Amino acid sequence: MAEDAQLHPSGDPLLAAKFAVPAVPPAFVARQRLLDRLTEGAQGPLTVITGPAGAGKTTLAASWREADLAPGPVVWLTVESDDNAPGVFWAYVLGAFRYHRVPLPDGVGSPSSADNVDHSLIVRLASALTQLPQPVVLVLDGLEHAGVHGVSTELDFLLAHAGPSLRLVLIGRVDPALPLHRYRAEARVCEIRRSELAFTPRETAQLLRCHGLTPSQESVGALTDRTQGWAAGLRLCALAMQSAEDAEHFAQSFAASQNAVADYLTAEVLAAQPAATQDLLIRTSILSHVHPGLADALTGRDDGEHILGRLVRDNAFVEPIGDTSWYRCHPLFAEVLRAHLRSRSPALGGPLHREAARWLDGHDRVTDAIEHAAAADDWPYAAGLLVDRLAAGRLLTGPDSHRLERLFSGMPDGLPGTAPALTAAVCALARGDAAAGRKHLAGVRPHGDDTPESLLTRALLLLLTGADTGTANLRAPASVGDGDDAERAAEETGPDHGTPDPDREVRTLMDRVDPDVLARHPEIEVLRRYGRGRALLATGHRSEAREAFAAALAAATDEHTWTVRYHCLGALALAEAADGLLREAEAHARDGLKAAEEHGIPVDRRTARCHLALASVAADRGDLTAAGRYLAAARTHAPVRDVPAAAEAAVLRSRLELAHGRAAAALSALDDAPVSADGPAVAGGAAAGRIAVARCSVHLVRGDAAAALAALEEAPPGVPALTAASAAAHLAAGDGGQARRLLAGLPAGDCVPPAVRVRAQLLEAQLAAVEGDTARAATLVAGAVRTARTHGLRAPFTESGPWLRHVLARAPGLADARAWLTGRSGETEQRAGGGGSGSGDSAAGAPLLVEQLSPRECDVLRCAAEMMSTDEIAAELFLSVNTVKTHLKSVYRKLSVSRRSEAVRRARDAGLL
Repeated sequence: MAEDAQLHPSGDPLLAAKFAVPAVPPAFVARQRLLDRLTEGAQGPLTVITGPAGAGKTTLAASWREADLAPGPVVWLTVESDDNAPGVFWAYVLGAFRYHRVPLPDGVGSPSSADNVDHSLIVRLASALTQLPQPVVLVLDGLEHAGVHGVSTELDFLLAHAGPSLRLVLIGRVDPALPLHRYRAEARVCEIRRSELAFTPRETAQLLRCHGLTPSQESVGALTDRTQGWAAGLRLCALAMQSAEDAEHFAQSFAASQNAVADYLTAEVLAAQPAATQDLLIRTSILSHVHPGLADALTGRDDGEHILGRLVRDNAFVEPIGDTSWYRCHPLFAEVLRAHLRSRSPALGGPLHREAARWLDGHDRVTDAIEHAAAADDWPYAAGLLVDRLAAGRLLTGPDSHRLERLFSGMPDGLPGTAPALTAAVCALARGDAAAGRKHLAGVRPHGDDTPESLLTRALLLLLTGADTGTANLRAPASVGDGDDAERAAEETGPDHGTPDPDREVRTLMDRVDPDVLARHPEIEVLRRYGRGRALLATGHRSEAREAFAAALAAATDEHTWTVRYHCLGALALAEAADGLLREAEAHARDGLKAAEEHGIPVDRRTARCHLALASVAADRGDLTAAGRYLAAARTHAPVRDVPAAAEAAVLRSRLELAHGRAAAALSALDDAPVSADGPAVAGGAAAGRIAVARCSVHLVRGDAAAALAALEEAPPGVPALTAASAAAHLAAGDGGQARRLLAGLPAGDCVPPAVRVRAQLLEAQLAAVEGDTARAATLVAGAVRTARTHGLRAPFTESGPWLRHVLARAPGLADARAWLTGRSGETEQRAGGGGSGSGDSAAGAPLLVEQLSPRECDVLRCAAEMMSTDEIAAELFLSVNTVKTHLKSVYRKLSVSRRSEAVRRARDAGLL
């Protein structure tokens, strides 16, 4: 019971309720990590627990006391606003000691006045505490209500002179007015703050279960994130969930609009602030982050820094962001503030957003400025910011791309002006829809008042969408370089001025932009090089395209270039695969897949290029199973909209169908392929050429040389792959002379891609074999093998027909070539990662033979070892194609393999061949 001590001179009795330890709520979660921290802190002189209203400060201390973890008796005093006079405060402290039966000698005395306290009383109290047999813990809950100077000075004195007999626990929304810096320097204080008081997801789940709920992991995570672990918010939500029809949905959509939460925050936090502070909080509620200068711009005053700093010190649901000058509100408190803005000043939102956009733009926070311009429905201003601040590149690549695209998704169609049209074009390009981008650009014409940034944005988009591509200019050999000489060479080697060259225009306009501005946008140069590569690739100049993509990759070192780096890797890998540079293609394709994961490229923004490149590599290595697997993976991505990649996908499908003996399906796959872009006719030239070569190959397998020649008639001339295909068609038609003339016209050396060079060498070997010159045929085959082995190219040999098998069988000097082509050489091709297309060695300890092969299966296996196709094996053994396939499946099962090359190697190891 409370003693009958009286305050002087008023004589009012002490209120015993202030000495009572608050009860722990029934649905309480004992958070051991915090109890341990408090126990640890009580080993020293001072423990400070601070946090916002409802953070669980008092409950933590009360549960710690209830768990009997203190080093001695606990004396509790709840300090209220009417206890701010020093005499009153110390009278209550003495009353608390007596209430909790901590013996103090009568000589300590009591305050004689409510307004002050004699220092000698504090001295006597300190002396009395040192005489206690064990330490005593004094808990002062709500110390911020006590008078600052008089109380804190005497409290510091008491703590210093009571020695280890007194352990002080201070609870409040703000730091006590004690010299905490000195206590920290001496390691004599334990501080438990808002971040530690916040509930973890595991503790949130425990709290919900204590309320009879069975939450899912998703709802626990959503609720913890939404409340930021705020204890009162979590408890209010748990109570509401108990009566909700769909507790899961309620948890995941929990908001401050719930009456209980809104009422709590309004009464406990907002209403407690002065009018100027309330005005600042409500006006800045439109912001996710608040800067004092921005707050001043929205209020028209200059007190933002002072108010925000005080709110942080008061734990009023405002916190600083790291070591910056920025602040943020608790998300639930921000919702309450926005609700007050809508109810008090519904017409103020738009002007506030526009003012925020202007301030943010002036402080180089363009993306944030665009967000507020969009929130104000000021789309011309938002689009103007995107264009004139060179932010269009940021929409295409970098960490802000998805955010910018989402912001402009609400922009109405058909807005007048250059900036909205350019913005619509860049949004279409971000979705991979270059055709839509070209349509938006079609109506944009330069004006005399256009800024250099606007002109540069237009030129860059023209290059990236493939509009108005001048092929000859793009092929200027040095224009992807960095030096002045390279640029001059590009100018001098260009054609007449009537041919537009977006790449040259981009470079020219980049020189007109402020160098400091351009230096802050490294993505512009990377996008230029990437766009140049795409244009060259679309026009069939793969060698120059590869150089442009490589130059783009070399420059893509900034986080704002991550997305375009990913696209560059895919495009480069696809170009390398088409030219037969298999090792390089595989490495770049795998780097592209890795970059997509590391840089968090959204799944709906990933392309099929990397998987298409890997499928092409696998097919050229003769691994049709892996090729099919990669092609299937490519289909899981967004539709391939750029013509070269879409054509490559069709060619791969055709190759796989043809390899399985389905010539009609192979032709059908090519019929569905795009051969021209929705733009200049030349843009589809390369795609048309790839399709024509693939169609020619199908007709040659069917034995229709006339159709093969006809397939090439519509293809653009002068491309080495087309020349080689035409030579093969003429040879099949019996015109060896024309085939020889075509092959003789091919450029020498490295000017011809490896894939074409190998096929050309094999065609020359076939011509020699037809003419009976087996020695020359063998020499040419050996040269083709040497070229092919460098890159792992096996497909040109497996697709060459029976003549090659006879040359290999009859030429003793080709034993090593036969071994490599049949997988006997022991060569293990290096893979850039797990899941490569090669088979590698057999698993250690795997049985060579599960079951004996039948005689017919041995015959089929011998033919397979001689690189015969399924159709050729069927003709050789007078079997149907389906019967051959059945025998091959049985062979694979009995040899414990999944591919033909593995079966041949396993059979040789077992002595079956």
